[in-house]
Parts: sequence; structure tokens; C-alpha cells
Amino acid sequence: MGDERFEITTVWTGNTGSGTSSYTGYERSHEFRAEGRPALPGSSAPVYQGDGSRYNPEELLIASASACHMLWYLHLCAQSGVVVESYEDSASGELTIYPAGSGEFAGITLRPRVTIRAGSDQEIAMRLHAEAGGMCFIARSLRCEVSHEPTVTIAE
Repeated sequence: MGDERFEITTVWTGNTGSGTSSYTGYERSHEFRAEGRPALPGSSAPVYQGDGSRYNPEELLIASASACHMLWYLHLCAQSGVVVESYEDSASGELTIYPAGSGEFAGITLRPRVTIRAGSDQEIAMRLHAEAGGMCFIARSLRCEVSHEPTVTIAE
């Protein structure tokens, strides 16, 4: 496999008529756009004057780590003969804010709940979470730790 390139366009849609003439005079609304796909509505978090009905960058970072882990996990399960019947992750991230206003993620925790088909190996299914964590492009690119607290159950 060679190197890959990914592109997205971010368009600010929050100019209420006066641009950024004051901190509270503009909306943080924006859209992420990519050819052939629906726009994804974005904003800052409500604590930063954002619109809570839109995705904020912090949520999207956590979502990216979660989705990347899931996709690698499903791939590894398919390769290992573990048949996944359902997968759901309740992911969260801890953001540290510094006095000057900057910040960084201290950590992201993924909590995947996986159901595997009867006859699949539950030990292998658990172990593959660590392997997926080591393969995930997003987790490997972050400075903060991405930890996993998986639950694997066997379908009845």
C-alpha cells in the first residue's frame, strides 16, 4: 500500500453580517464538505459560544478515534474468525484547559460493547481490541493516550 491523502473543506457559515467585529457578534457555525457527500454541521462547544445542535471539534476527534478503532477491530475479527454481530462504543475524552485558554486532550477512553456469534472465541475477541488500538491511524497520531475498556458478550 502506498501513502494516502484525504481532503475536507471547512466553510464558516456564521457571519451574521458584521464578521468578527466582536467576540459575541458572530456564530461559530461551519460545515465540513467533501465532494459527493452531505455536509456535516459543525460549531464550537456551547461553553465556547457554540451551537449545541452541531458537532464540535472535540466530539469529532473522539468520534474519529472511536470509528477508526471499530473499523480496525471489525477487520481483525473478520481475519481471525470472530463473527461480530453488534458493536457500539460509548467514547469520551478528557480535555485539560490551561490558564491562558489553550488546552489539550489528556486522554480518550473507548468503551466498545461487542456481541459475537456463538462459537466465536471470546478471548481472541477481547485481545483484538489491543491489536486494533495499535493499528488505528487516528490513535497512533494523537499525543494523548487512547485507552480501551471493552465488553464482549456471546450472542444467545
